[in-house]
Amino acid sequence: METMQQWVESLERRARARLGIGRVADYIPALAEQDPDRFGIALCSNQGAIYHAGEAQTPFSIQSIAKVLLLTLALRVQGDALWTRVGRNPSGMPFNSLAQLEAEGGKPRNPFINAGAIAVTDRLVGAFATPSKHLRDVARRLSGNPKIHIDENVQASEWQHRARNAAMAYLMQAFGHLDNDVDTVLQTYFSCCALSMSCVDLARAFNFLAAEGHALSLGERFVSPDLARRINALLFTCGMYDAAGDFAYRTGLPAKSGVGGGIVAIVPGRFSICAWSPALDERGNSVAAQHVLELLADDLGRWSRAIPSDSMTIMNI
Repeated sequence: METMQQWVESLERRARARLGIGRVADYIPALAEQDPDRFGIALCSNQGAIYHAGEAQTPFSIQSIAKVLLLTLALRVQGDALWTRVGRNPSGMPFNSLAQLEAEGGKPRNPFINAGAIAVTDRLVGAFATPSKHLRDVARRLSGNPKIHIDENVQASEWQHRARNAAMAYLMQAFGHLDNDVDTVLQTYFSCCALSMSCVDLARAFNFLAAEGHALSLGERFVSPDLARRINALLFTCGMYDAAGDFAYRTGLPAKSGVGGGIVAIVPGRFSICAWSPALDERGNSVAAQHVLELLADDLGRWSRAIPSDSMTIMNI
């Protein structure tokens, strides 16, 4: 038998074989400075136990992982009315595609591509006085870490290189799918994507999706079980950009990636995981983080019984 901590450490060791493959996101200069050989993984059980290895406590820019929190907050505020502004289907296109957005009348295909997240942010700008600070505070509460902050250097870098996202926002506005000032919406969106969190922070913060909406750090439900299930469904079908189908086939896990190199994944009823390594493949997903989640899924598939969270031991595999 090995402990959960030993298992996480073995996953980290095996995944390091993929370091050196891929490249960091260079279209955001602040992200281009990252070391591509960094790697961390953290797992949070539904009982609140944390297991981690590598650089799991090093903060990084969560980027598109923030879109899950944006969506969750918007659904809490608007409910199903949100879906009049954004769809729920895989895009099959790059996350920053303009062609699909124009062809479909300015309604983004799903909330996890850039246009979709901008449309969701527009809803939050109309609902909160300071939506990015509200999202930051929610992240702090869900993770139990009051030091989580918005990286102003990353935010400024994204603002300076906003042309493509601005084009999407103005296109949506032209089709009547954006109500608020474009610059205000974009500033809010970039601020949320510039949240700096560690693997441990993210594994804790997203555990509510593994625990039927119950947030450990809050001691109460953050969302209903039905809403947690629906968000997981969107993560499964749309969370990994236009590689979502391939990743779902390889792992069977709901997940959301970000170009900062992080990926959050959910094993419903058991635990949440975050893996991070900055080097990305051609679709914007971390090479090493994808690999460690595939190793994790393979291990889960070979176990003949559920993970015993109380004893913190697992079967040798």
